[in-house]
Amino acid sequence: MAQQQPAVERQNTTTTTTTTGGGSGMGFIVGALVVVVGVLAYFVFGGSFEGAGANDVNITVEGAADAVEGAADAAAGAASE
Repeated sequence: MAQQQPAVERQNTTTTTTTTGGGSGMGFIVGALVVVVGVLAYFVFGGSFEGAGANDVNITVEGAADAVEGAADAAAGAASE
């Protein structure tokens, strides 16, 4: 005859782990990075380091037409050789 196994009751074990602290330092670092990115975005997308009108640029080149004609003549001469 076969032997019967004794009845085994089920056992449940619950383990709870609680960790505290350490999150405030990470929050401070993330907050500082958000502020730095915000300031950089302000200057890149709208503000400027200089006063108003800093983007006004006037350039005057004198004698540019003569230089272009000279370069065109030199290129034409080099191509014909």
